[in-house]
Amino acid sequence: MKIYYVEDELDLSQIIKKYLIKEGFDVVVFESGEEAITHVGDEVDLWILDIMLTGDINGYDLIEAIKKKNPTTAVMFTSARDHDLDKIRGLELGSDDYLAKPYSPRELILRVKAILKRANRQSTNILKYDDYEINIEKRIIKEGDESIELTNKEFELMLFFLENLNQAFSREQILSHVWGPDYFGSDRVVDDLLRRLRQKMPKLKIETIYGYGYRLL
Repeated sequence: MKIYYVEDELDLSQIIKKYLIKEGFDVVVFESGEEAITHVGDEVDLWILDIMLTGDINGYDLIEAIKKKNPTTAVMFTSARDHDLDKIRGLELGSDDYLAKPYSPRELILRVKAILKRANRQSTNILKYDDYEINIEKRIIKEGDESIELTNKEFELMLFFLENLNQAFSREQILSHVWGPDYFGSDRVVDDLLRRLRQKMPKLKIETIYGYGYRLL
């Protein structure tokens, strides 16, 4: 797992980096907010951010930039200021934990493992397609900062396609999955549902197989 660690105390960052590497993590250290902010779009499992950094960009600025790029990225704050207001603001911005300095490397490692365990458990409920992020458990769809509202049938159809990419399905198969095997009626309801889903999520590459059905590419 990859960890980005932002800390301007060089001695501390090198010690923590050694501990994290020993635990099997891939670690990159940034010594300033200015250096780190150019990497907020990277695929990272966890950011560890010191709140008070030298320069114009602090930990709060970084978490806002990180969450804007990828709302599900795990973030842990560290700070020499053990203030309740700092913890509250960090939680409001989406941090997963807060560790006050001075701290022991072992405590940080334990907290890192706990965060990543929770994040891994949550990630099994997340599907991504193009710019869409789908939380299966909560039935929430995001495109960047925008939410997409689907009806229950639209969501079930979208999920069916996402879980079976590149597989072609007849209208009858789609009817059986989305409406249930006891459905009686025209299979044209599938076409109507697809039309509405395409309008709401135009980046879904749903291919029409004329005379048969559909598949998602």
